[in-house]
Amino acid sequence: MGFAASLAAVLLAVMLVGGSGMVVAGAGARDELNGVMGLLVMSAAVSGFVSVFVVAGMLSLHVLRQRRTWALLRSVGMTPRQVRRLIMAEALVVAVLASVAGCVLAVPYAALMAAVMRMTGLAPAGVPVEVTAGPFIMALVVGLAVTLLAARVAARKAVGVGPLEVLRESAAQRRLLPWSRAIIGAVALAGGVVLLSLVPHVKASAAVPTGLGATMALCVGTSALGPVVLRGMGWLLGAAVAWLDPGAGMLARSSLVTQPRRAMAAASPVMLTVALACTFLFAVATADAAAGVTRTGPSAWAAPLLVGSGVVYTVISVLNATAMTMTERTEEIRLLRTVGTKPRQLARAVCWETLIVTCTGTLLGTGIAAASLTALGKAATGEPWFAYSLPQYAGLVLVCAMSGLAGGLAATRRARCGSLLSD
Repeated sequence: MGFAASLAAVLLAVMLVGGSGMVVAGAGARDELNGVMGLLVMSAAVSGFVSVFVVAGMLSLHVLRQRRTWALLRSVGMTPRQVRRLIMAEALVVAVLASVAGCVLAVPYAALMAAVMRMTGLAPAGVPVEVTAGPFIMALVVGLAVTLLAARVAARKAVGVGPLEVLRESAAQRRLLPWSRAIIGAVALAGGVVLLSLVPHVKASAAVPTGLGATMALCVGTSALGPVVLRGMGWLLGAAVAWLDPGAGMLARSSLVTQPRRAMAAASPVMLTVALACTFLFAVATADAAAGVTRTGPSAWAAPLLVGSGVVYTVISVLNATAMTMTERTEEIRLLRTVGTKPRQLARAVCWETLIVTCTGTLLGTGIAAASLTALGKAATGEPWFAYSLPQYAGLVLVCAMSGLAGGLAATRRARCGSLLSD
């Protein structure tokens, strides 16, 4: 499960980065497309950031969810260096296989993006898609370098697991927020705040890129510090859910409070989806409103379709991350069944937990997007205001929630309804 999810994340990342790079390179070859180059470059930047963020998170989750495996290997005599080399070898296999497949798929993906631009009127004459080395080099950097770097960071944490970890029964995390994670989160948040303060004062052409940069920095910082927020949200929302559905709600709240870092792994893609998609879409809408432009027909779909591939990628990562975190709890769910918890109660507990995680990610992403869009609106109109579309926002949240529910229920179905014996 974890290997397949990591492979899919890297493959799609390489496809997104390579395809977006080819479209940008093709548009740059035509002078008549200079007017849309800014939009294309921002779309490519969003795709690149999403790819790096998701790949790093997925690899870290895949490695760390196997902590007892590494502890077992340590207990039978494997050295930390051997464990690290094993993890890096697995990451290298994932990176090579996924990068090759992603580069192959990047060409049809670029052709599809060019067709979308032609249909929406952004490029009536079409965008030439030429296979050049530059986009593939960028894609391979994401596929190989980011994967191996993320695996190396995760491997350092894995080798820190003691040999007796395999015997530890407590599910509660002993350290909610390591110092390194806290420092990274604080620095990223500070950088995001600085960029937000600069948005109203930079040139008009640089306002949207600066706002997107602020959104990205705030996403990194919030993801790093998110377990603290998630534990608090788990208490608050979990208390309300426990009142509505005492048995299942109590199980959901207990899981979130004892394992907030695991839950944040599923909440982070939701936050990223809402924050980046809303910032990109509504920044375009705000700029159009400030200029008195009203888009109709196919042109109204230009911005949603350009950011749509990145949204689809993060939605897939929501499904994968939720499924991976739930798969880790197979024995926990079987234990609950042995003490009398019914499959229907377990299904409700999974649903409640997923909805709380989705709600937390949505609130964090909405707050980040609102801060960036307010700064962009002030830069465009002089007032702290921005345009938005409630149906688009509700659609994003609904898709994330449904993806999380599908991943969680599918991953726990065998443990909830199957044999009580371990596989």
